[in-house]
Amino acid sequence: MNSQHQPVAARRRPVITAALLGTALALSACAGGSAGPTDTAYVARDVETLYASAKDRLDRGQTTVAAALFDEVERQHPYSPWARRAQLMSAFSYYVARDYTKSIQSAQRFLSIHPGNKDAPYAYYLIALSYYEQISDVQRDQKTTEQALAALQEVERRFPQSEYASDARLKIDLVKDHLAGKEMEIGRFYERSGRWTAAQIRFQNVVEKYQTTSHAPEALYRLTETSLALGIPTEAKKYAAVLGANYPGSEWYEKAFELVQDHAPNAQVAVGQ
Repeated sequence: MNSQHQPVAARRRPVITAALLGTALALSACAGGSAGPTDTAYVARDVETLYASAKDRLDRGQTTVAAALFDEVERQHPYSPWARRAQLMSAFSYYVARDYTKSIQSAQRFLSIHPGNKDAPYAYYLIALSYYEQISDVQRDQKTTEQALAALQEVERRFPQSEYASDARLKIDLVKDHLAGKEMEIGRFYERSGRWTAAQIRFQNVVEKYQTTSHAPEALYRLTETSLALGIPTEAKKYAAVLGANYPGSEWYEKAFELVQDHAPNAQVAVGQ
């Protein structure tokens, strides 16, 4: 698959996973040695042994079993300090297992019980990553992409000075570029179908909402193109001028300039537009 059309999350997962593993090890450093059951049967066990068993399974890559055992820590010892730690480790284990729904649920449960905990930033970040990892290519529905954007922006808003906010900002740019790509795809479809006004709405969305993305120059060109198709040469010339002012060396500006020269050489742009 061409990287341009590859889901945005897939291009960054190795970095994400490495960062999370570091957090997981830090959280579980005091758990003790690895021992415990060979399954997740509901057998009463002391909290240290149960947590250590979950940690051992996680270390061995048995992430689904580890998550279930961390859940058992919370179930069997709900008022123990280990339960709080286990909630977050459960969310992390589900994330590594790619069970993103359960990861989000575990992290949200942690936040509902411990909203002011020092690990709350990580829980919010884990929720954002779980949505981010589910981003699909632009041919599919982008509801999850929008959820990822909202969750990443929440991390940035709540914890602007944290390491999580720094990474969230990078991902926000990628997610916005992805959403802009979806708008462009729909807009080009409408344009090919001769639905000029519908196409313009999509291209205008890109210019207004995603103006810092890589799709903005093409969106301005397409607005020039569709304005000419709608018989509004002054609008076409306006969009071409904006394109030239912001992206003077762009191939899209060269194409827009040629279009205007060929089809609207004498169009006047009103002052103030």
